[in-house]
Amino acid sequence: MRSLQVLVVDDDDADALMITEALENSDARTTVHRVADGREALDFLRRDEPFTGVPRPDLILLDLNMPRMDGRETLAAIKSDDTLKAIPVIILTTSGDTPDIVASYQHRANAYVTKPFGLDDFESTVRQINHFYRDVAVLPTPD
Repeated sequence: MRSLQVLVVDDDDADALMITEALENSDARTTVHRVADGREALDFLRRDEPFTGVPRPDLILLDLNMPRMDGRETLAAIKSDDTLKAIPVIILTTSGDTPDIVASYQHRANAYVTKPFGLDDFESTVRQINHFYRDVAVLPTPD
């Protein structure tokens, strides 16, 4: 089994902490990086200051509702960038609104998952995503 580099893009500290704990507690081979909005995500992905030397993530967990640059804009920017578009992006958000779901898939999200409300369900959902992308899916080789 391989290790997995995950970028969590979420402005909510509590949600980001739950995601990180679920990923890191489920398997030591998962490394989590976190940024709080889309602008930071693009800086991280492009390895701009202050993110020079960071590893390219194998998977991005992206919230939709964030300040400065929201998840919709971030997804569109990632999927229109030839150097980034192969990285799987999972929308992990509280929104279950049909327009958000449709728009996310139109911008080539790899999956859309609504955040469960209960802690156990939330952790289980994140662990399932981790398991699928670490143990089942074939991912592109990072640069």
